[in-house]
Amino acid sequence: MNDDDPGQVVDATCSRAGCRAAAGWRIDWRNPRIHAEDRRKTWVACDEHVGYLREFLAARDFPVWVAPLVPTETAR
Repeated sequence: MNDDDPGQVVDATCSRAGCRAAAGWRIDWRNPRIHAEDRRKTWVACDEHVGYLREFLAARDFPVWVAPLVPTETAR
């Protein structure tokens, strides 16, 4: 993710602890106990860990949305 603009992806590494693979998936989620309805957090995942991370969040009853990670800017 790009620190200057969190909505832009420059390059992304899987959010799974210890994984250094390139991410191809975006996982948006919200903890309804502490986040307002319009607040979303984003993790990114490689093909191997997208299911694991989605299930990890869903098991906690967090609303979860998964979509392909689409780069919006190339690394310079």
